[in-house]
Amino acid sequence: MHYPVWELHFAGGGLLIAVIAVLHVFVAHFAIGGGLYLVLTERKAHKENSRAIFDYTRAHSKFFLLLTLVFGGLSGVGIWFTISVLSPGATSVLIHSFLFAWATEWVFFLVEIIALFFYYYGFDHMTYRDHQRVGWIYFFSAWMSLFFINGIITFMLTPGEWLQTKDFWDGFFNPTFWPSLVFRSALAFSLAGVFGFATSVFSKNRDLNDKLLRYNASWLIIPLLLTAPAGYWYLHSTSAEIKSLILFDSPEIRPFVHIIIWGGISLFLGGVIMASKLSGRIKRPLAIVLLAAALVYTGSFEWIREAARKPYLVHQHLYSTGIYKDNEQALKNRSFLSAAQWTQNDHVDKSNHLQSGKEIFRIQCSGCHSVGGPINDILPLTQKYDVYGMDSQLNGQGKMQKYMPEFLGTEKERRALANYIVQGLQDKEIAGKDREISTRNSSVKTPEFNPEKDNYVLLAWNDLGMNYYSHTLPYIMFAPPGNNLNALLINRGPSPGI
Repeated sequence: MHYPVWELHFAGGGLLIAVIAVLHVFVAHFAIGGGLYLVLTERKAHKENSRAIFDYTRAHSKFFLLLTLVFGGLSGVGIWFTISVLSPGATSVLIHSFLFAWATEWVFFLVEIIALFFYYYGFDHMTYRDHQRVGWIYFFSAWMSLFFINGIITFMLTPGEWLQTKDFWDGFFNPTFWPSLVFRSALAFSLAGVFGFATSVFSKNRDLNDKLLRYNASWLIIPLLLTAPAGYWYLHSTSAEIKSLILFDSPEIRPFVHIIIWGGISLFLGGVIMASKLSGRIKRPLAIVLLAAALVYTGSFEWIREAARKPYLVHQHLYSTGIYKDNEQALKNRSFLSAAQWTQNDHVDKSNHLQSGKEIFRIQCSGCHSVGGPINDILPLTQKYDVYGMDSQLNGQGKMQKYMPEFLGTEKERRALANYIVQGLQDKEIAGKDREISTRNSSVKTPEFNPEKDNYVLLAWNDLGMNYYSHTLPYIMFAPPGNNLNALLINRGPSPGI
């Protein structure tokens, strides 16, 4: 609410960040594991006195340099651009809280770039010992980049004691720092094997091909086995609330948990097949499939980590709407539009009702929801509502469903948002004056039933029984939607009739 909003409509809901970030993270992890892979593969070539493996290492290093430095560097800049315009509040928190860590990481990244250039161009101009030293410098710098970025990324999900102390070290070495570092390191080494398949499987030298595929399979399989206990450690280092959201409460996260499990099993089996003596006709397309599977596996992990923060960008500190948790109570008691700094309207009236609703939607909804897009599309989620139903949903939001933040603002502003969603986005006609429900206390006397004189008796029941009640509204409601109230009017007599 303190920054202008870049409204993306179809590409909203985090899609732009997700696409760039997942591809970057995939390549960045390869940049770490692949650095160690180059050093140890060159060492293998030296020990076995194999010119063929040495030439493969040189060719692989060119592919490695182009992918990690060119694509990895550009996509890294792309992440900074997108988060700064889509989540400026969260970006500000990360920069101001961890400036020292960012600066240190950038130094290691600079060393990483220089070392990789020296390594690639030094194959024929350095002694084996010096070339190995440069390779180890590259790998150490790349892993230290992960070390510092890992502290900042894990902070967003589990800030720990930082919430009270605001101390750099409390935020950096947060509860999930070490399990995440182990998991990401193991993932990086596994990806080195996956990319090794992609560059070695097309070799025309059958003996070299078989040897490299078995070698690369060990790179994939052994670290991959470590990701399972590391992932378990990671999950159980989070709070009970986050753990429950990941495992049970969020229908959005659950499919990706299954992908992580079955994706890991598929990668393991794929590595076993690649190490076998099957025909290259099977292994070549399988190498590409494993590369795609590894991307999906990495993306699923990142999706779970991001979604587990809901409704926060920084857990218990900054909401996905860009509103600080400390400001929440104050905004409940005042006009949201008057408090927001980048809106055309500072209050709701008849002349700006729809426009005000649109502005509130832009700030409070578009950070998580797209309009017609593939991620959290608001249209199918709100299709069933009329204005009154939408207003009720907004009023209850965040009170019973904790993965969404509460609506902040006045009742008029909430109704304006409901009107915009139903009329502006769903394009539904609102017949006549919108319904208003009186909340005044009233006493309704139930007529007494006279079994001697009354001709009729009315029976009524609910499908699920009257066991659903919402504390978020002053009205009794039936839930979930589609639950029915049944009634039967009986005409009394010797043969009762319906």
